[in-house]
Amino acid sequence: MYRFSQILLLSCMLAACGGDRDQQKPDKDSAEPAQTDELSATESVTRNGTGTGNAREIVVEEELGDVPAEFADNVYFGNFHVHTSYSFDAVTNGSTTTPADAYRWAKGEAIPAGVLGAELRINRPLDFYAVSDHAEYLGVFKKMYDPNSPLSKLPLAREITSKDAKVAFDAYARILDSMQPGMSDPTLSDPAITKPIWQEMVETADRFYEPGKFTTFPAFEWTSNPNKLNLHRVVVFRTSEGVPDMPYSALDSEDPRDLWKWMETARQGGATLFAIPHNGNASDGLMFPIEIDNEPLSADYIEARVNNEPVYEVSQIKGTSETFPSLSPNDEFADFEIWDYILSSTKVERPKNKKGGYARQAFLDGLSMAANGGGNPYVFGLIGDSDTHNSASAVEEDNYTGKFGIEASPEHRLDGPIPGDEANNQRVREFSSGGLAAVWAPENTREAIWDAVKRKETYATSGPRMKVRFFGGWDYDDQSMEGDWAKGAYAAGVPMGAKLKPGAAGKKPAFLVQAMKDSTGANLDRIQIIKGWVDEDGEQHQQIFNVALSGDRKPDTAGKVAPVGNTVNVKDATYTNTIGAAQLSAVWSDDDFDPEQHAFYYARVIEIPTPRWSTYDAMRVGRKPREDLPVTIQERAWTSPIWYTP
Repeated sequence: MYRFSQILLLSCMLAACGGDRDQQKPDKDSAEPAQTDELSATESVTRNGTGTGNAREIVVEEELGDVPAEFADNVYFGNFHVHTSYSFDAVTNGSTTTPADAYRWAKGEAIPAGVLGAELRINRPLDFYAVSDHAEYLGVFKKMYDPNSPLSKLPLAREITSKDAKVAFDAYARILDSMQPGMSDPTLSDPAITKPIWQEMVETADRFYEPGKFTTFPAFEWTSNPNKLNLHRVVVFRTSEGVPDMPYSALDSEDPRDLWKWMETARQGGATLFAIPHNGNASDGLMFPIEIDNEPLSADYIEARVNNEPVYEVSQIKGTSETFPSLSPNDEFADFEIWDYILSSTKVERPKNKKGGYARQAFLDGLSMAANGGGNPYVFGLIGDSDTHNSASAVEEDNYTGKFGIEASPEHRLDGPIPGDEANNQRVREFSSGGLAAVWAPENTREAIWDAVKRKETYATSGPRMKVRFFGGWDYDDQSMEGDWAKGAYAAGVPMGAKLKPGAAGKKPAFLVQAMKDSTGANLDRIQIIKGWVDEDGEQHQQIFNVALSGDRKPDTAGKVAPVGNTVNVKDATYTNTIGAAQLSAVWSDDDFDPEQHAFYYARVIEIPTPRWSTYDAMRVGRKPREDLPVTIQERAWTSPIWYTP
């Protein structure tokens, strides 16, 4: 199995049911990216073709500005995007763990790493966790390795488990090519097989749920790859009540609109659920379209997307998709853990289209649609997550264990899975450590955490557990962050993820932001507020404001800020907190605010430099860090935006 897994790694690890991508591509807008400046005037570029063509009001299930009945005074950290050996691409890459193992790991117990026989254990347990194995062929490949299962007797199983690597690979490639609606092998999609496996997953989530202490959710991944391009979603249920007998598979449909219809049918059956898109950076611009089939997005599409997809997974193992350097050329922090690859199983290829694949540009395009008289489909909040395939989310940079069961050794992670294939090995080496979803909620229960995600009172981190708050309002002043300030902030404004309604004539919005370092992690470099808006000519703008800086640094006349410094000892993979700040906060007013312009605001918190996971691995095996990977990383957090609509 180990030998087979090494060869299959890129075919399933990167595609998760994708093969060669179709060369035909939908038409794309040709406008240049909007520009970004720090604390200075912005250049602007017109973006065309962003109207909706239908100006009817978009009806959402919950008003964006809703605040919890109970004060959300706790932040909880966890993951929704977790795979085990029940996912077809996990078991074929050395994963041996079950959903129960995944929950035990999140609670702090040690679990098997996979076929290499090592152990996985998190340093600090998480608050919540959801196993979301692929709905496609759920658990089927796992059972092929079980001699007591009828599936092990299938001719295909004999090929898949063959010790002849070529036989195994050819069988797997054949299955991948058939993983499309109407082409899949009905033997592998038999409900008699899938139903009990899905039921086991739901029951396991219920069994490990400890209200107030550790929260679990029934979940699965819908793994859509139209034309071999990524449109994956994780579907999360609030409770096990009303959960359908079968998950919805991309073998049923690759179109998100069909997934949303299925979700509505599930609601009619008593379920409460939402979906979380991920890896827009690998979608080649299809994750956040401004049109479909050369037509503006319909009001039905916008309404369904807003109602079903409250948050977006902005950072995970396969990179970060906040923004891209060419989309934000004046953002000095835009080039962060960029994983710029298509999910092809057979060749290394980079996406040609960045627009439509990154969150900040999606926020801007949503404003343009709204300003043109239509609805805004991109009022989503932000979370970080994992996409681990060995049950253990590798969210700790100094405790990175890779994505798959065969990555349990530092040598394997540094050298890559396929000897001699440097292009594919580099693609694997550029994986990030996992991210975290941070959720503000009154208690650690399914209901409280799910509801907080639904109202978008969330933020993403690249792994650390920074504590970040962000509010917007019309009546905040310099005293608004004194004492027990958060309760007052709720009363006088709205939290991250909400809509700021128009204020009195002549007023300008103010924003409260506070960040505290991870209690066991690095100090903070700075807090930034990113503003995006559309002016009266339809031009998009983005601007970055450094609102809180550690030390005695000040912006220069051009608005630039000196780097915080770097204490990393590369050889020992260590750093010190002799620079930076343990806590930063600011009251910031938008003095250039125009009440007639659509706008969004979100906060970005950046740590001081620390060693990257690959530097820790190099230290463990006595090597110098690889020259083709970053040596250090400035971990960060991104809040959900606050939107303003005239």
